[in-house]
Formats: sequence, C-alpha cells, structure tokens
Amino acid sequence: MAENDTFPASRRTEVLAGVSTFLATMYIIVVNPSILSQAGLPFSGVLTATVLLSFFCSLMMGLYARNPIVVAPGMGLNAFFTFTAVKGMGLTPEIALGAVFWAGVLFLLLSVLNVRSAIVRIIPLPIRYAVSAGIGLFITLIGFENAKFIIANPATLVSVAHLSDPIVLTFVFGLLLTSILVVKDVPGAIIIGIVLTTLAAWPIGRYWGDASAVNFGQKTLVNIQGFWAAPDFSLIGKLDLANSLSWSLWPVIFAFAFTDLFDSLSTFVGVAEAGGLQGADGQPRNLNRSLLTDAVSTTLAGVLGTSPGTAYIESAVGIAQGGRTGLTAIVAGSCFLPFLFLSPLLSVIPAIATAPALVLVGAFMMKPVTRIAWGQLDDALPAFLALVLIPFSYSITQGLIWGFLSWTVIKLAVGKSREVPLGLWVVDVFCVLALTTGH
Repeated sequence: MAENDTFPASRRTEVLAGVSTFLATMYIIVVNPSILSQAGLPFSGVLTATVLLSFFCSLMMGLYARNPIVVAPGMGLNAFFTFTAVKGMGLTPEIALGAVFWAGVLFLLLSVLNVRSAIVRIIPLPIRYAVSAGIGLFITLIGFENAKFIIANPATLVSVAHLSDPIVLTFVFGLLLTSILVVKDVPGAIIIGIVLTTLAAWPIGRYWGDASAVNFGQKTLVNIQGFWAAPDFSLIGKLDLANSLSWSLWPVIFAFAFTDLFDSLSTFVGVAEAGGLQGADGQPRNLNRSLLTDAVSTTLAGVLGTSPGTAYIESAVGIAQGGRTGLTAIVAGSCFLPFLFLSPLLSVIPAIATAPALVLVGAFMMKPVTRIAWGQLDDALPAFLALVLIPFSYSITQGLIWGFLSWTVIKLAVGKSREVPLGLWVVDVFCVLALTTGH
C-alpha cells in the first residue's frame, strides 16, 4: 500500500500543524513555573501540572470540541495569580488555587447555561474582525520581543535592536527564510523554518556572539541540558477549597473568571475569523463545546496546581500551517506529555527559532480587517480601538473591553442605540467592573 493511502496528505498537514502549534506554545512549560514559583509553588510541581493540564485539555479540545486549538495555563492569568492574588493580597498559594477551582466551577455553570456562547453572538461583527487582526498584531509583537528584535527604549518606549547583534541577525535570517518557504507554499514551511533557525543559532556563544544577557547568564543560545527529569506530582490536590470560598475572596474568583472569559472568547472569535473556522450560523465552530473545554481547563488547573487554563492564541500558528480539525490539537497536546520526563530538552529550541513563525502569523490574521467598513466611522472607530489596544496594552482583554464600551457609547451618541444589543449592555457592566477592579 502506498504511503498516501495509509497517511493521506490532509492528515499529514494536520500532524505538521499540531507540531507547529506545540513548538509555538511549548514555552509555557517552563515560563509558567518560572512565574508561579515566585508565588511559593515548587517549580517542578508547576511544570508537571502545566504539562498535564495542556495535555488533557488540548486532547479534550481535539476529541470533544474538534477544534485545532491548544489549551494551556494562560499568560497574564499566571501573573495575576502570583503578583496580585498571592503577593498583593497575601493569599496562600493553596487558597489561590482554590479560587482558581471555584472560578472554573463558575465557568462551567456559565457554559452549561450557554451564557458564554450568548456573549459571543452579541459581539458586533466589526469588533470580531478587529479582534482577529489585533490578536495577529499581538502575536507578531510577542515574536519580535522573543527575538529581541523589538527592545525597550527609555526615550521612545520601544525601538529596533542593532543588527550587529548575532541573535537579531539570526532571527532576521529565520524570518526571511521562513517567509520564502511560506510564499513558495513548501509543505511544513513553519516547522522547517523553526528547525533551520535553531541550527543557525547553534554557533551563537560558541563561535560568535554571547547570549548571556538574554539566556539567563548562559553564553550559548542553543543548549542541551540533559535529557530526563522525574515528574513532581506534589501539587495535585493541594488546593484549599473551604477557605477560598470566603466572601472576601469573591473578587479574586470573579477576576479569574472574567479575565479568562474574555481571553478565551476573543481567542475563539479571532482564530475562527482568521482561519475560516465558522459554523453554518457564522459563529465560531463548535463554540459551546470549545467553551466547555475551556471551563474544564480552569477547574482542572486548580486541582493540578497551576493558574487557569485557556485557549491559546498561538494556535493560529498551526492553523496557518493548514490545521483545521481536532487532530491538530490532539497532536499538539500529545507533544506536551513526554515533557513530564524530558523537560530539559526544551532548551534545544530557542525563542528566536519560533519567533519568525509568530511574526508571520500576524500577517495571516490580518485578512478580516479588510471586511471592516472604514468609511463608516461609528463602526470603524470602536473596531480600531479594539485592534490597536490589544498589542499596545499587551492584553486581549483590554482591547475587547474598550471595543465594547466605545461601540456602545458612540452608537448611543449618534442615535443608533438599536445597534447595541441588550446583551451587550450587560457585558458593558462587567467591562466597567473589570476596569474598576484594577485588572
């Protein structure tokens, strides 16, 4: 039997897309523990929890929701857990994990009652298109930042790094090479680009340049720091369910729930618009099941010992590679599992190797912005605010909140209150509450 009969081209595409998505999201395996360990949780325990959550919930997304979207502990949510809930409010890590669990329970109730999917249906179309493009710009900014191509500058806020830096030069090589492969429609272009950029980065710190300033004091950029490390299951079931339900902690539970709600909603909407993953009704495909999966990920996160799980915007990398079915999420989620034991191997692929893929995904996600009626300013201005505030504020949630609020205020001011659905007024109230709670 020929190879194509046993492993059809479409399935090969999904597998490649899944691997691409994993390569773009695998940073969370070490980044999440590095953040939560500052809250007093053991690094190795959080790493194990991160891998387990990413594996099980991405598998659920693929098998149950049948969408090519990875689920993992959310960036931003882990920072809120550490710096606001634990360090800022003085909660113990166990109580904070309990708050994560109860936020997940709240999510499950909202999902079962279809409240979350109802929110998606009231999002104005121009805002949807803008969120997709805004997420694309956000991913692009993350890619440039990971590559140290865009750097902080006290005079201009940000600036471009000097091209004499070997890390920057290697990134530019990888970006141009991957761009050419994508334009030429080479199968597996993004994975090939990641591998070749990693190989190009091997000499840094060995034969030229020094990566100490960006690689935690290590001179070399590409490193193999062993192959095996035993998993640490010490955080499983360590949450404090009783004390985390006290009345004073409901604002924390609400903040976890609300932030995760809008992060996941905006991700589903943006990725669906960019990848053409809508159902017959024009809504994101299998939305209810996807939202339920996201809710389960938050509940499970509290039990396993990590911050809330959420749908990942980096899933757009695999979708750009051709991933359209749940097989992409299954492959990506399965790639996490070996790192229960092989976490040291993550050091082999540096951030500058996946950065070109993240930058290019921004271009892939800009297409919906052409569907915004830019000449109709009462539609265009709220969409513009949503689009630009996502990358400028480094928050998908902030872009969505200000898109909603400005849409309502402008439509009301110009006598078009009928274009503000009743449900959007309710969402606006929660937006104001989110802004006034300081997160």
